[in-house]
Amino acid sequence: MAVVDREGLVVAANEALGTLLGIGPEVLAGKVAADLVDLASDTRAWHAYREVLRGRQARLRCTRRLKHPDGYSLWAQVTVAPLPTEAAGASKTPGTAGGSRNGQGPSGAQGYGSRGVLLSVADISARRELQARLRHLQMHDPVTRLPNRALFFERLSAALEAESYEQSGTGRIGLCYLDLDGFKAINDTLGHRVGDRLLAAVAERLTRCAEEAGLARRNPGAVAPLVARLGGDEFALLVEDSTGTEQLADLAESVLKALQLPFDLAGQRMSVSASIGVVERHAAGTTPTGLMQAADTTLYWAKADGKSRWTLFDPERNAHRMTRQALSSTLRPAIERGEFALDYQPLVGMEDGRVHGVEALVRWHHPQFGTLTPNRFIGLAEEDGSIVQLGRWVLATACRQARRWQLERPDEPPIFVSVNVAVRQVWDSDLVADVAGILDETGLPARLLQLELTESAVMGSAGRPLQALQALSDMGVGIAIDDFGTGYSNLAYLSRLPVSVLKLDGSFVRGFQYEGEGVAPNPADEIVVEAMIQLAHRLGLTVTAECVETAAQAGRLRRIGCDTGQGWLYSRPVGADRISLLMGGLVAARQGARTRPE
Repeated sequence: MAVVDREGLVVAANEALGTLLGIGPEVLAGKVAADLVDLASDTRAWHAYREVLRGRQARLRCTRRLKHPDGYSLWAQVTVAPLPTEAAGASKTPGTAGGSRNGQGPSGAQGYGSRGVLLSVADISARRELQARLRHLQMHDPVTRLPNRALFFERLSAALEAESYEQSGTGRIGLCYLDLDGFKAINDTLGHRVGDRLLAAVAERLTRCAEEAGLARRNPGAVAPLVARLGGDEFALLVEDSTGTEQLADLAESVLKALQLPFDLAGQRMSVSASIGVVERHAAGTTPTGLMQAADTTLYWAKADGKSRWTLFDPERNAHRMTRQALSSTLRPAIERGEFALDYQPLVGMEDGRVHGVEALVRWHHPQFGTLTPNRFIGLAEEDGSIVQLGRWVLATACRQARRWQLERPDEPPIFVSVNVAVRQVWDSDLVADVAGILDETGLPARLLQLELTESAVMGSAGRPLQALQALSDMGVGIAIDDFGTGYSNLAYLSRLPVSVLKLDGSFVRGFQYEGEGVAPNPADEIVVEAMIQLAHRLGLTVTAECVETAAQAGRLRRIGCDTGQGWLYSRPVGADRISLLMGGLVAARQGARTRPE
């Protein structure tokens, strides 16, 4: 302790202060107190100290790192407060710098109670060292000794603060977020002890890559990337003041190469690979949560693209993912709000040019994204199960419309309606009961309903799906295989299924498109399609060709015996009112005209 006058000079000090500072007690008197404890180097501490000296502030407490004359540093807690009144008159002996006999109270303090302050300095080095050790344990992973998730986010948050990147550096930040491929299998088969050794070995290689990346930077003030274990087999390399995507790509590539080398652990030789999500962007406007979400998404892409690779964050791909999530979350409510509608595309007889039927195609009139075709949302509906509810609505709406056409044209042959059915509808709902109920409700004859299933869904059907298809066929409902020729193409298996129609995939028909354009057609295309049609006919099936776009294609299909055509030559998918106009020979008039889609 020391008594300091209003001018900031030491009047008296005890022996303990001299020992702490490594200065003889006799030398302390007359010294500038602020210099002894380095208060002037901290603007806030210096201002508060001056306020205490002037009597405008009651107390100052701060922590300072002091340099001892012997060369080591120590942490000191400095307290400055007005000198107590009783201390001012406690000593009757003329003040010296020696202090009291027990070395704890300052001597020579008489008369300064109203004109000075008491400076107390406590050595807290041991406490600080203990706190530092505890913080290190708290902020580091015990297995790899790398910074853990808490320290990583602390550093990331600090790097994204405006004062951190505005004063110097590139103003950018990069992150490589990696996950070991197949690590769970190693843990499960070889045990967690071997798994922990592998994690520690991976950490060493990642640290080496980060150090080499730091040395490669020409900027002398640049620091090496921070390597952290975020949990499990997930690691991160944080690059502050990054220089662009090329730098992050080089780092990710070096990590992949480093991990490709086998690991020798306790006599066991093993290999491991990693998938890495790479994000690099301006620090301004970036949040820790946003950066990690982007990195996590990109890591998922790397896994989905085949693993053992790095993938760079793509804003367009991410926007598609966000759109997909938005659609998925609003699918079920959209059905209830009536946002879906049906268009119909004619199925036209090749011989007579008459509309024999229509395929119902669902559209989603989304309030935000506009009109969406099935490829944008059917997959989502199958994933979350809403395809059952949506499929039931499509089936009921299409049957009602087909019945309406039948009643409007009682003197003409009725047209059938073809409705697509997902395999999940067969498994997750009582499709047979649904169809029977809808046919009964709408009054549509079963023969005017056709259900389309994809080839991969029908082939290999057994148990419940096969029973459902057989029951529907027994009711008189037609069963068609959609996109035939792109999957198993097992015609022999078809003889055991209750299928009545094959719809040839459009890729076969597109092979006919050059006839009449001065380009010789490929005869193999026609041979394959003709063989499929003949085999289907021998099995008692009719054949519909999809994606018929030109009169030349229709002519060739007609010559080789195709029964029905569907495509833009006849009509695009249109509303129910337009289908009425196409009936009665209007399509036949278009058979002679060659048209292409707009």
